[in-house]
Amino acid sequence: MHLKTLTVRGFKSFASATTFDFEPGVTAVVGPNGSGKSNVVDALAWVMGEQGAKSLRGGKMEDVIFAGTSGRAALGRAHVSLTIDNADGALPIEYSEVTISRTLFRSGGSEYAINGRSCRLLDIQELLSDSGLGREMHVIVGQGQLDRILQATPEDRRGFIEEASGILKHRRRKEKTLRKLESVQANLDRLEDLTGEIQRQLTPLGRQARTARKAQRIQYDVRDARARLLADDLVAARAGMDTDQGASAQARQRRDELEKSAAALAERL
Repeated sequence: MHLKTLTVRGFKSFASATTFDFEPGVTAVVGPNGSGKSNVVDALAWVMGEQGAKSLRGGKMEDVIFAGTSGRAALGRAHVSLTIDNADGALPIEYSEVTISRTLFRSGGSEYAINGRSCRLLDIQELLSDSGLGREMHVIVGQGQLDRILQATPEDRRGFIEEASGILKHRRRKEKTLRKLESVQANLDRLEDLTGEIQRQLTPLGRQARTARKAQRIQYDVRDARARLLADDLVAARAGMDTDQGASAQARQRRDELEKSAAALAERL
């Protein structure tokens, strides 16, 4: 694995797109003071995920965007892409070449990509950290950094060694996993509490359910009895109506007979 190309555009002093080609082995970037040699190193650190503006020799992250000169206007964004030869599979990704890119807009927005596909900063950091190439792996040693390491306390020096050896990334992953486990355990404890509370509520709810079912059955029985009574009353009413209609017919027949008898008697008189 080795760095293959670095393309910068709008990054610090590089207003126009500039591409650096690297070959396997040692590559030296030379030039007079102020020509931008340190900006090349800053671009490497930045595209690999550096988040500290001071580490990039700036006051704020926006300072990495080309600020303009007397002959050229300031730009609205900075873009850096780094192509890595991955023929040996050192990076855990199924590509022989891997291009990571980062773009910062003057409005404050950022974009990250791996082989042209949008991704998160975390995805880039994890991809590089697995190969020991990440921003915390001390592959970039700045001016004065060796003095800080030599003069560091044993505890700080141990931290440097852990970062450089790759132990730190595993420790952080372990801590992240432990935090997730603690969160899961807390959720399980909460679930057990809720389950216990539900179980305690089920007993009175069961009694209430049985009472409700019993009351429902009684209501059904009452409605059924009322329906039967109404049916009996209807039958009796219809029978009474038939009886009344029969009696009325007999009365009309008797009246007709009496009227005929009265008429016959009147004729004889």
